[in-house]
Amino acid sequence: MVTRVQKWGNSQGLRVNKELLEKVRISIGDAVEVSVQEGAILIQPIKQLRGRYILKELITLMPKDYQPDKEDWGKPMGREIW
Repeated sequence: MVTRVQKWGNSQGLRVNKELLEKVRISIGDAVEVSVQEGAILIQPIKQLRGRYILKELITLMPKDYQPDKEDWGKPMGREIW
């Protein structure tokens, strides 16, 4: 697909046809991540199922030496299998 960068108000934008968006499962109003890789603009859908947090972003905030604590939940009860 060939398109042109166009001026919209004080911004610039690209028009992308519906078929191209359907191939990458992006719909009107969806949040996307825009980045530059090796001199090319990359547009990717954000995989966010619910809430306002994105797991990948939260993980980047964790200290590199993070070790989770172990929890003792007691002995199995009922039909629980440990």
